[in-house]
Amino acid sequence: MMEEKNKDIRPEDILTGEENAAGSDSSDKDTAPEHQTSEIPVDTGQAESAAASDDAASDAVSSEPLSEIELLKDENEKLKKQIDDLSDRYLRALAEYENYRKRSSKEKDGAYADAYTDVLKQILPVIDNLERAVPYTENAPEDDNVAKGVAMTLKSFEDALKKLGVEEIEALGQPFDPVFHNAVMHVEDENLGKNEVAEVLQKGYKKGDKVIRYSMVKVAN
Repeated sequence: MMEEKNKDIRPEDILTGEENAAGSDSSDKDTAPEHQTSEIPVDTGQAESAAASDDAASDAVSSEPLSEIELLKDENEKLKKQIDDLSDRYLRALAEYENYRKRSSKEKDGAYADAYTDVLKQILPVIDNLERAVPYTENAPEDDNVAKGVAMTLKSFEDALKKLGVEEIEALGQPFDPVFHNAVMHVEDENLGKNEVAEVLQKGYKKGDKVIRYSMVKVAN
């Protein structure tokens, strides 16, 4: 057995081993399958999903201007409503102010009329007394200072009433008018018409259509 282990290796054996190795390598090369490149399969579902996403994105981009227009329209409508509301408030305030101005002016005129009416009512009796005194001075001498004083004072009152726009109410010989006349007596007179003012017992005065004092009269028939 030792002899078999120490057996010399011959050169032929080495050569034969190398050839066998070479042959083995070549056969391995010949029998090895050739490397082939294959295409990577594409997932069509993912592609379609990506395409749909692109379409959605493009739709979103294209819809942005429309949404902005809608927002502008809404904002425009809101502003229009605000303008209409403010315009309505302005017109109402203007109408209220105009009514207030007219009412204030009317109240002012009414207060003024009431004030001078109250004053004139206190002055008119003085004028009445001067007019009653005139008949007693008609026969007085021309140099009678009292008669002159009465006439001048009465003339001054009449001028003052005229400047104030106060005028005497016509009554004598006029048809009785309850708006301006106050009938305190009634007489029968064939020479006078029906409801004709026969006599003025106290003069009446007015300013425009406002009666300061009614005429106290005697009515015929």
